Amino acid sequence: QVQLVESGGGLVQAGGSLRLSCAASGIIFSTYTMGWYRQAPGKQRELVADITSGGATNYADSVKGRFTISRDNAKNTEYLQMDSLKPEDTAVYYCHAARTIGYWGQGTQVTVSS
Repeated sequence: QVQLVESGGGLVQAGGSLRLSCAASGIIFSTYTMGWYRQAPGKQRELVADITSGGATNYADSVKGRFTISRDNAKNTEYLQMDSLKPEDTAVYYCHAARTIGYWGQGTQVTVSS
């Protein structure tokens, strides 16, 4: 059974930082491309960042220079370090694991107050 469990969300003031974690089980973690997506109220889910099994990273233009995605294959965990947060970053953040098929976590709420 595949499980992706996010943690680290919360309420933070604009300009602050949060670190999200996603612990994976039931998959060969090191072989998956891992990603973070977000969905704000009334908007479509969008890619925030992803990292391949080889460590290559990709970021949405809106978060480049502020967010950093990383992974620890020994711990089956991916991370999203979010700095210089803005109110427009407010959303539910979802962990995603992709190979031939994809899996989603349950999401964690991030709220940035102005």
